[in-house]
Amino acid sequence: MRGLLYSLLPLLLLLLQPWETQLQFAGPRCSTGPLDLVFVIDSSRSVRPFEFETMRQFLVGLLRSLDVGPNATRVGVIQYSSQVQSVFPLRAFSRREDMERAIRALVPLAQGTMTGLAIQYAMNVAFSVAEGARPPEARVPRVAVIVTDGRPQDRVAEVAAQARARGIEIYAVGVQRADVGSLRAMASPPLNEHVFLVESFDLIQEFGRQFQGRLCRKDLCAQGGHGCQHQCVSAPGTFHCACNPGYQLAADNKSCVALDLCTKRDHSCGHHCVSIPGSYFCRCRAGFVLQQDQRSCRAIDHCSFGNHSCQHDCVSTFGGPQCRCREGYDLLADGRSCQAQDLCNGVDHGCEFQCVSEGFSYRCMCPEGRQLQADGKSCSRCREGHVDLVLLVDGSKSVRPQNFELVKRFVNQIVDFLDVSPEGTRVGLVQFSSRVRTEFPLGRYGTAAEVKQAVLAVEYMERGTMTGLALRHMVEHSFSEAQGARPRALNVPRVGLVFTDGRSQDNISVWAARAKEEGIVMYAVGVGKAVEEELREIASEPAELHVSYSPDFSTMTHLLENLKGSICPEEGIGAGTELRSPCECESLVEFQGRTLGALESLSQKHILWLTARLEDLENQLATQK
Repeated sequence: MRGLLYSLLPLLLLLLQPWETQLQFAGPRCSTGPLDLVFVIDSSRSVRPFEFETMRQFLVGLLRSLDVGPNATRVGVIQYSSQVQSVFPLRAFSRREDMERAIRALVPLAQGTMTGLAIQYAMNVAFSVAEGARPPEARVPRVAVIVTDGRPQDRVAEVAAQARARGIEIYAVGVQRADVGSLRAMASPPLNEHVFLVESFDLIQEFGRQFQGRLCRKDLCAQGGHGCQHQCVSAPGTFHCACNPGYQLAADNKSCVALDLCTKRDHSCGHHCVSIPGSYFCRCRAGFVLQQDQRSCRAIDHCSFGNHSCQHDCVSTFGGPQCRCREGYDLLADGRSCQAQDLCNGVDHGCEFQCVSEGFSYRCMCPEGRQLQADGKSCSRCREGHVDLVLLVDGSKSVRPQNFELVKRFVNQIVDFLDVSPEGTRVGLVQFSSRVRTEFPLGRYGTAAEVKQAVLAVEYMERGTMTGLALRHMVEHSFSEAQGARPRALNVPRVGLVFTDGRSQDNISVWAARAKEEGIVMYAVGVGKAVEEELREIASEPAELHVSYSPDFSTMTHLLENLKGSICPEEGIGAGTELRSPCECESLVEFQGRTLGALESLSQKHILWLTARLEDLENQLATQK
């Protein structure tokens, strides 16, 4: 009970304050002319009780600064979480006291954060004529103020664009944990006048002052409270701070700091310039010494001291002397001695899989199940197999263009070890971001060269990461016969490989499970900020064989061997034989024939061996007689 009282103490103290001392905005009420104003308030579970109380008082204080009335400013309030609730519509009240009473009675919904749903409601219902909005021909401005503290759990960009297209001006106010990208997607242009990010609910009155200034066109500098250390420069509905000569604005955009003399380009320091009050001096990086001009730097030659003890060569570096071996030798652990190199490490051997050093030569080896080719370096591809393989490639903006080219190169390296043909392995490619696009279906290309050329031609999408949408597309379309997948009656394995670098922005659970229920063998490859829990949920069991991860795009080629071992089957499915049910009569007859033949061969070998042994014994007995 005591812990509960302590947790509610901030709220109790806030409630005990007289209304006159709570959040209000200085100055007389402004006359904005006719205006339809709707507040869209986030009341999800992440908004704590005392924070919601602060937001409630913020609304009351803002109402007291507006000219409220049927022919002036009409005000409506809606709150949302996983659902939308109208607190009161635009037509409900014409007196400020009635509005304040409704706001004080407001009870939070405390569920999810469906901001897109709230914008849709505001556009279609709250700003309708039936709810009290004035008709479009009256040309009364429509303004929506969205206050939220988190990331939306649904899409906001498209519905916000529709609302703006209908003439609704949107202010997006993010508090504490809000996602800036979502705020920018919702707000009207220019964004610097319609997007506000407040560090906590306690500071939300800062937005209130600026919002009031925009509506009333007040001089915010004249009102005070701007926090500028030197100068406040007023603009319509806003302000910015400036500094006196010899000073520059600090990172907080309010305080001022003295100019750093080292920032001038004429200090002539070779390496570092160190500023001191009224002057500066030059300093060199580690491994260098300042010369007589007190500006330029000279590298220290540590090898000239004669105490390096290197067996071969000494190289002077910034950190001191370093030993180096001549070509054909490796430096030992003592950092001084040299040893002849392993040829596999010292030459460009070109082995596709593994190089084995043998004296003054070397040879190439292949992994189990693959054979060395005639060139003595490359290994055979996967055995001829029947596989329908669909690759889902993440094309979201977090991947970035240069990394997307590495992804395409990685995909082509996978294609290199597949036996691509209409009868063998068929390959399809799907790219996803905020939407899904089939780059080419399973049945389009019949050779590896055609597939690789098509991969290189794929253009980068950018935008979001809708992995769940991509999985749905794969299950419903990519493995259909219309897109080249072979009929299920042929028992051709269906393999899906998902490549992603981050967390999905939609739910993946339903379609990840559906893919495996449909018999699709799922592999998940993650890079960088990919989430392990999502990779495991996408992949088939066991996860150790179906999940791969690389911390960086440039080093992900090490995943190829794992994928080769998984996608290239050793025997059975994918071995190049006709796929038939083991219960079919012809299969049983064929198995029986092979078994009887093997038994007969073994019997003949044993009979011949016994006969030979008897002849040897007879010869030995005859010799002894």
